[in-house]
Amino acid sequence: MRIGDLAARTGVPTRLLRYYEEQRLLSPSRSANGYRSFDDGLVGRVTQIRGLLDAGVPTRIIREILPCLDDPCSIHVTDATPELIADLERHRDQMDAKIQCLARNRNAISTYLQAVRKAT
Repeated sequence: MRIGDLAARTGVPTRLLRYYEEQRLLSPSRSANGYRSFDDGLVGRVTQIRGLLDAGVPTRIIREILPCLDDPCSIHVTDATPELIADLERHRDQMDAKIQCLARNRNAISTYLQAVRKAT
């Protein structure tokens, strides 16, 4: 698929998809006319990259862990530096805190909706 199609399917602007390619997060093939051609499987990859970026994980770390995103159990990682491990632990802990906050807010909204429905 072309870059515009990938952008439409993922909701990620084409300029960001070009940036992901520049950062070596995506590797589209090129047709004879020079147009990028993206595999259908990259829809999930782009969504995953977007989620990691939204969670605050920088592209340099995403690039390091990219091989593990598809199937973490099949990759034997040996080149993780202590700094990378510390960064990943910090980002994981930040994600956990955000998840807990979101869960609390979801529960509060659910409780409010139940109370409103009972009152009507």
